[in-house]
Amino acid sequence: MAASRKRPLDASRCRWAVSPLAVAYHDTEWGVPSRDDRHLFEMLVLEGAQAGLSWETILRKRDGYRGAFFGLDPARVARMTKARRLGLSSDERIVRNRAKIESAVVNARAALDVQREFGSLAAYLWNFTGGRPRQNRWRSSRDVPAVTDASVAMSRDLRRRGFRFVGPTICYAFMQAVGMVNDHEIGCFRHREVARLRAFSCRPDATGEASPRR
Repeated sequence: MAASRKRPLDASRCRWAVSPLAVAYHDTEWGVPSRDDRHLFEMLVLEGAQAGLSWETILRKRDGYRGAFFGLDPARVARMTKARRLGLSSDERIVRNRAKIESAVVNARAALDVQREFGSLAAYLWNFTGGRPRQNRWRSSRDVPAVTDASVAMSRDLRRRGFRFVGPTICYAFMQAVGMVNDHEIGCFRHREVARLRAFSCRPDATGEASPRR
């Protein structure tokens, strides 16, 4: 089953998806269940980088992050030298905040620890929703919470393990992004499509299309 790329003529989408970049992200990736460790790490980094900024800004810089951080492969990011990290402070492709740059490396090392303990980053993170996506039925994006008990629990445990920029609000945005919860509005054409993916283990491919794997 693949993620839709074309909205039905008689359907609507979540109201936050306005710009062409946000629409493409909404229609092909947001809310698709992901159990791919590289993608999950990428989204942790991007959601942390978004703190205090718009998600539109992060989407525009996403390719830059992949270029600057070795494809956001946690094993490679964990080995980044101090000189390279300092150099990224002047790299316009990314958010040039030293604390956020350092957090990507710290989080990569913590992610490797999690992989060694649980077998995969996915196995650990998905524990916070019982291993399956939670299906919500919000009529409006105004009804969607910024924080939930699950995101508070995730934030607390990530911090205990040494992760940075993983507050409860960031964690809930992460959970929405990687399909741990389906927060598409019920009137959105993607709500039903994403709900159908709950039985699959999926990852976005290079184009953002969902590639389900049993």
